[in-house]
Amino acid sequence: MTVSSPRNPTLPAPTTIDSSMLEGLVGYNTRRAYLVIIEVFLKRMAVYDLRTVDFSILSLITHNAGITSRQLSASLSLLPPNVVGMVSALEKRGLIERQPHPVDGRAFGLHLTEAGEALVAEAEATVQQLELEATSSLTVTERKTLIRLLQKIYRT
Repeated sequence: MTVSSPRNPTLPAPTTIDSSMLEGLVGYNTRRAYLVIIEVFLKRMAVYDLRTVDFSILSLITHNAGITSRQLSASLSLLPPNVVGMVSALEKRGLIERQPHPVDGRAFGLHLTEAGEALVAEAEATVQQLELEATSSLTVTERKTLIRLLQKIYRT
């Protein structure tokens, strides 16, 4: 089979695809790895009715009891109005509650409810397992190195 193009009307179709240029790009490789992991993540988090951002918010509240919406916005690089809506949705589900902030009288600290604690414990265990599965071809040291190198990119 031949493929015609304006430059070479009789150029045959390649039998193998040369993706070496793309495979030399950090962004391309990061995106390809992300697509492998996110597909499994979305399936496994569907059981908990959690999107990626919901999981991130709940995890930050779990490990930072009393965190404010403003702090969540900054930590996740999200617009404050978007976080307010997400927090409200999680509150309506009975997973989190707002409590007066001990220092800033204008702010509320976010805390997990008992139901939220139970859900996050299961969801975090599920995510940790899927991460181990997704990176099973890496050694423990390689996995730690990969995480450290990726963090160097987005923490600059």
